[in-house]
Amino acid sequence: MRILSGIQPTNVPTLGNYIGAIKNFVKMQNENQDADILVFVADLHSITVPRDRKDIKKNIRSLAALYLASGLDPNRTHIFIQSEVHEHAELGWVLECNSYIGEMERMIQFKEKSAKEGASVTTGLLTYPCLMAADILLYDTNLVPVGEDQKQHVEITRDIAIRFNNKYGETFVVPEPMIQKSGARIMSLQDPLKKMSKSDPNPKGYITLLDDINEAKNKIKRAVTDSIGIVKYDTVNQPAVSNLMTIYSSFTNMSFDEIENKYSGLGYKEFKEDLSEIVANELTKIQTKYNEIINSNELDKILDEGRDYASRIAYKKMAKVYKRIGLGRY
Repeated sequence: MRILSGIQPTNVPTLGNYIGAIKNFVKMQNENQDADILVFVADLHSITVPRDRKDIKKNIRSLAALYLASGLDPNRTHIFIQSEVHEHAELGWVLECNSYIGEMERMIQFKEKSAKEGASVTTGLLTYPCLMAADILLYDTNLVPVGEDQKQHVEITRDIAIRFNNKYGETFVVPEPMIQKSGARIMSLQDPLKKMSKSDPNPKGYITLLDDINEAKNKIKRAVTDSIGIVKYDTVNQPAVSNLMTIYSSFTNMSFDEIENKYSGLGYKEFKEDLSEIVANELTKIQTKYNEIINSNELDKILDEGRDYASRIAYKKMAKVYKRIGLGRY
């Protein structure tokens, strides 16, 4: 069984990215001892909108270091940079030629961004699902860990794989989504109806993995709450407190019932003070490891090994794809 996932190096990952994706990668790694696991930095995906080249370069290395600092073990998980395996782009083009404009235009991310940007939206943003499908199909991936809001990406990958297999013969494994049931969607600390994002104009709404520890604690303490005044998981009537409880539960493995019982009769102040310490302890561990590895030769060694492993698989798959569709001399 093979499991694959990746994150774009567009910014320093937020607490939401950590809980919803990176922490889940580590859990996936530890719970699937017999699986072949690949986790990559999705740098090709990051250029669908304009980016500063210096920021991209810095964020690529930083994200790889954060993968390791968060608990990914290079002895169990192959970590690599997407653009260093050229077959991703090659297969992306082949899949574009076997996909339809209509299904690309129906993708939620394209609809949302094209509505905002109009004629300035890039072609890459339209066709990025084909590159995402290539990321998955290139490695005969069985399972793709995603949040509920990303399930559409795996569904279109399945559609493209089945269409290709029917047209050219069995070529790709048809993947399944691996949905995380809890903690997959962390919301803004200032607006619990919006997903936590570093693009939030209010910096108090998000915490990144490299935030100053005291600043991160203060963001938790100043997070919006609800008027009811009790610590209870109720996403309809108490979305802000429920969001904080999700963070609490993700870091402590306590159930929502256990958290409610612990703070029964207490107000939000005690709850948020405890949560700020829990978050601070987690960030301190990550940042300590990150600072050890970010500029080390060990990081480059791990990325070189990950690239070489991924390239061997990708080369064989592209050779098979080209043979299926009649490209090349052989």
